[in-house]
Amino acid sequence: MNLNIKKAILALADGTVFEGRSFGAEGETVAEVCFNTSLTGYQEILTDPSYKGQIVTMTYTEQGNYGTNDEDAESIHPWVEGFIVKEPCARPSSWRSELRINDYLVKHGIVGIYGIDTRALTRLIRTKGAMQGVISTVDLDAKSLVAKAMAAPSLVGRDLVKEVTCAEPYEWSEGLWDVEYRYDRRLHSRAVANPTRHKVVAFDFGIKRNILRHLHTVGCDVTVVPASTTAAEVLKMNPDGIFLSNGPGDPDAVGYARDTIKELIGKKPIFGICLGHQLLSLALGGSTYKLKFGHRGGNQPVQDLSTTKVEITSQNHGFAVDLDSMKEIAELTHINLNDKTVEGISHKELPLFSVQHHPEASPGPHDSAYLFKRFVEMMG
Repeated sequence: MNLNIKKAILALADGTVFEGRSFGAEGETVAEVCFNTSLTGYQEILTDPSYKGQIVTMTYTEQGNYGTNDEDAESIHPWVEGFIVKEPCARPSSWRSELRINDYLVKHGIVGIYGIDTRALTRLIRTKGAMQGVISTVDLDAKSLVAKAMAAPSLVGRDLVKEVTCAEPYEWSEGLWDVEYRYDRRLHSRAVANPTRHKVVAFDFGIKRNILRHLHTVGCDVTVVPASTTAAEVLKMNPDGIFLSNGPGDPDAVGYARDTIKELIGKKPIFGICLGHQLLSLALGGSTYKLKFGHRGGNQPVQDLSTTKVEITSQNHGFAVDLDSMKEIAELTHINLNDKTVEGISHKELPLFSVQHHPEASPGPHDSAYLFKRFVEMMG
C-alpha cells in the first residue's frame, strides 16, 4: 500500500490550521478534536461508540502496524468522526490482520489526515482545551474550514446516546477471547466454567463488546436493552442486577436515562462504567461538568481508596462527576492521581457502585478487571 499523497487540511475553531495528507476515506468531517495517548488498541478506539461526535488524534507516532480484524471491533462499525495520525503503517505484521488500517477507514467511510505535527496539536488542546475542528480533502481553503469549525456545535447539551444505542433488546453469550478457542461460544471454557449464573440487564448507552464478554465470563447471563427502555420494562425481566454502560456525549442531555435509573435505585444492585457512572451520579442527585480536554488513553493512574492500591487504567471521557454535589449519599471509592477527579463512587447504604475508568479495557491494562467480580459478589 502506497500512502496517499493527496492534500488534506485540519482546521480548528481557534484559527489554527495543519496541512497534511489524506488518510482513509476522502471527504470532509466536522467534530470535536481530542487526543488519545494509548500505544496500542487503535481499532478498539475507532469502534468504541463513546467516540461518536469526536475526531481522535493518536499521540503515539505510528498507527496500524498490526492491521485490523473483525474480532477486535468493540461494536458493529467505527464511530469516530475522523482520525488523525502522525504516520500510518503501510505494511502491518500480524497473523490476525485482515485489513490495513487505511483500507479499514476507507471501507467504513472515515476521513483522516496524516503527516501533521500531532505533538503540537496535542499541546494546543492541552493548553486551550478541546475544540471543534474540520478535516477536509475537498475544501482546501483554510478560512472556509476555520469558519466551519467555529460554527460546529459543541458536545455540551447533545444527546449522542440515541445515535449509538441498539434498536432492540438482545442476548449476549460470548466470553473473553482465548488463543485456542478465540470467541467460540460453544467451546470457550472460561465462559461456561461458573455454574452459578446471574441474570443481568445491561443498558446500551454505547456499550463495548468487551464489557459484555467480561460480564459473561464472571457468571452473568446478559440481556442488552436500548437506552430508552423504561424502569418498568427492566423490572418485569426480574434481573439479579443492572449494568449501566459507557457512551458518548453530555450526560446531562440524556435526561430520560437519568430518570429511569432514578426509578431503579434501591430495587436492584447496579454497576455503572463511564457514562453509566455519570448517569448514576446524576440520578443520585449529583452533577457533572466538562473537563478541559478529557482523559483518553491507557495509562491513567487511579487509586482504589478501599485498598490504597494504584491501578493503571484505560479511560475515555470528556465529562466528570462533582463529588461535592452528592457527598450526603455517596462516598468516593476511586480517585484519579493526575488531577484528583472522581474515578468511582458507591452508595452509603444501597448496593450500587460505579467507576469512571474502563475495567474491561482491551487490549489493556487489566488492573481494574476485579470490578466485574465485585458486581457478581454484590448480586450474590
